[in-house]
Amino acid sequence: MSLIRTVRILLLLTVFAVTAFYAKTQKLKSRSWSTPLEVVIYPINGDNNSQIVEEYIKNLDNSAFGPIDQFFKRESRQYDIITDEPTITRLGSIMTEQPPASPPSDSDLASTIWWGVRFRYWAFRNTPDSESNLHRVRVFVHYHEALEGRKLQHSLGLDKGLLAVVHAFAAINQDSQNNVVIAHEILHTVGATDKYGANGEPIFPIGYAAPEKKTALPANPS
Repeated sequence: MSLIRTVRILLLLTVFAVTAFYAKTQKLKSRSWSTPLEVVIYPINGDNNSQIVEEYIKNLDNSAFGPIDQFFKRESRQYDIITDEPTITRLGSIMTEQPPASPPSDSDLASTIWWGVRFRYWAFRNTPDSESNLHRVRVFVHYHEALEGRKLQHSLGLDKGLLAVVHAFAAINQDSQNNVVIAHEILHTVGATDKYGANGEPIFPIGYAAPEKKTALPANPS
């Protein structure tokens, strides 16, 4: 084995080791709940510079995301976590460069992994890493015009890297629903898994908020 090849292998192994150590440290720090998670929302015009979306984004402020912190604070009480404020959500800068397009839901594993690598690199370049990334969740929100009957692309939260991509509607009357999606993806970044099946229906009992309660609807409506 040549010296150059040996050096390359050692460098590659070093990169893998450092990356693995950082990922492990990030996971431990972000899931200890000893300090608040810093959640930063980066808005993106997802409709080719639509003026409606642009105007909506310009009028956003931290108060639009206050309910997210209220939700985490309320729900955390039953878990006796250390910090009184699980999350502190704030508005970040408007992103002018589009991230790599998210893979379709039916993409194969290799395509999904390759997208994840490119997305992490894009996030690194556009929101440089720092010590705060051990407990900073970066959420890139693509805002779209709220057209009747429109369906948005599936949102994604990565449990490695504390990164999320959200597709949301640029309309004040959709803010509450947008916050539900954002909170859902934040939970994915800290290890939570989906509790619904391939058909989109919640899995009983883990997918129910109160599985012990009886529903007023028949189990198998005709």
